[in-house]
Amino acid sequence: MLSDLAHQLKSRVWGGLLVIFAAINVIPLPPGTNTIIAIPLVLVSAQMAAGRTSPWFPARVNRRGVTKAELQTLIAKMGWFEERVERIFRPRLGELTGPAATRVIGLVCVVLSVIAGLPILMIHNAPAVAIVLFGLGLIYRDGVLVIVAAVAAVLSILFDAALVIWGVAAIKYAAAWLHG
Repeated sequence: MLSDLAHQLKSRVWGGLLVIFAAINVIPLPPGTNTIIAIPLVLVSAQMAAGRTSPWFPARVNRRGVTKAELQTLIAKMGWFEERVERIFRPRLGELTGPAATRVIGLVCVVLSVIAGLPILMIHNAPAVAIVLFGLGLIYRDGVLVIVAAVAAVLSILFDAALVIWGVAAIKYAAAWLHG
């Protein structure tokens, strides 16, 4: 169950959930898949922004969560990665990962999650990377990483806006060429 996963993550629950749900969206997915995957991201981010101390999931979603065996397998496979990451990330600038900052991060992640959920090809990748960085920043209580994530969030929004603008321009150009 997802509530079991949240219990095992303890104080790092928000960061862990952001990383788990956003990491899936980092990979290229068929259009529409990202919309479904973004739903738990929006749910988690909104709860963070609201200042909840622990996550809540609808019973149906909670039952479909990660089993203990799946979680242990994931932890075993990620051990080598964890060792390398811990050399880079460490607690610093703690006020950027405290309760008030977590609410702001949650609000930013709501916006990024909604963008990641748009059913437009490749638009989900950049916001998902920023959300993963925010999640890692919260897990490791690394304020410097939170700053990097904030920059990545701004860049991802600009990139996605440019992608949409260029896409619309390309469609208009193609339509004019076909009619013309």
